[in-house]
Amino acid sequence: MGAQPPNPQEIVAGLLDDERFRSACGRRDMGTVFRLLNHRGVSTRRLAALVEITQGRLYDYMSGKSRVEKLALFEQIADALHIPGRLLGLARRSWEPQVPSSADEAPPPPDADDLDAVGAFRDADRQAGGGRLYQAVVRHLSENVARRLVDSADGLKAFAAAAAFTEMAGWMAHDSGLDDLAERHFVRALPLARMSGDMPLTAGVAASRSHLSLQSGDAAQAMHWARAGLGVMSRGPRIASLVARLHAMEARALAAAGEAPEAERSLARAQAALHAPQETGSGHSWTSPFDAASLASESALVLRDLGKHEDALNAARQAIDLRLDGRARSLGFSRVTLVGVHLRRTDLDAAVHAGVELLTTTTALGSVRFVGQLAELRRAFSPHCAYAPAREFLRLLDNDMGKRSVLLADIMRSPCTGGTS
Repeated sequence: MGAQPPNPQEIVAGLLDDERFRSACGRRDMGTVFRLLNHRGVSTRRLAALVEITQGRLYDYMSGKSRVEKLALFEQIADALHIPGRLLGLARRSWEPQVPSSADEAPPPPDADDLDAVGAFRDADRQAGGGRLYQAVVRHLSENVARRLVDSADGLKAFAAAAAFTEMAGWMAHDSGLDDLAERHFVRALPLARMSGDMPLTAGVAASRSHLSLQSGDAAQAMHWARAGLGVMSRGPRIASLVARLHAMEARALAAAGEAPEAERSLARAQAALHAPQETGSGHSWTSPFDAASLASESALVLRDLGKHEDALNAARQAIDLRLDGRARSLGFSRVTLVGVHLRRTDLDAAVHAGVELLTTTTALGSVRFVGQLAELRRAFSPHCAYAPAREFLRLLDNDMGKRSVLLADIMRSPCTGGTS
């Protein structure tokens, strides 16, 4: 089967923080709007059908030969593509939920049952990995959350819950090594978060998309999403930990792109944000916590990519020290980073010592993504197999990865699907 054509409404949701898109809407330049959608994979035939015009008329708009002038057509386009009315100078559309009237007005608090479920899933995920929890989260989303989206009495709370659980499903798919599926969840979570009126939740989804872009090697896209999240946070309540997370994602993207001075400045902004006096609280009901250990872990990756190996070692050690009492998966990833930095310094004895410690402290971690990182370590160690301690470590690593592969075989072989997320 071929790839599904992109959903124009989802693409519009991803463009709502794009300055070119917002500017085109503000000018009511629908030709530019159509070109932006076409460049992102929406065919002209599909665009014309959606907005109920001929392809010839669409080409005229896209080429600048003519412009949309009639109010009824602007409304038609807004409703077909789910462009919020305010961007085109229109009244709020019927499909737009009522959102808080100002950035300082908080969205309604989440239901206690939703928060309890998020907390339970999140705790189990951190300790053992998300692969075996994915189906449970999707089932909860389908059976307990999705039906509430059509219940007007539940209002914005349902959209926020749907966004939060959809984002969580994305992270669990990512932990299962299914990044295409994770991307689909994150794409779906973004418009749900926007429609809930919860700006920190929207910015948190942007941070998740930035992370996933980094994993696929797309530094430019990672930078885009980090900065889009920061733009959202500039208009909403300031959650210091979330601002720090977004700056850290920006720093990682800049480091991956080789922009060293800018990456270090972003990292400094992340540090400043995390340690600044709290204006509206240090956390948020839906977004994952981002603390000093999280920042140390991200800092180690930034500094590693910038070639500052001593600083990267210190940051990785700090992340490990701060995680020794919990969050097994984060601790495991920090140990992987530590081993990798030792290898970059060609300190093989230190790398072997840290590698053995890595294997002996993560036996219960059931994460396909973690197994992938072990495989990357194996490739990094292989050129040093002539050195006996490295060769012995590779034997231990192969044995460990074999056991993990058996335990995770059902996850690794069967792509997770389904759900209404």
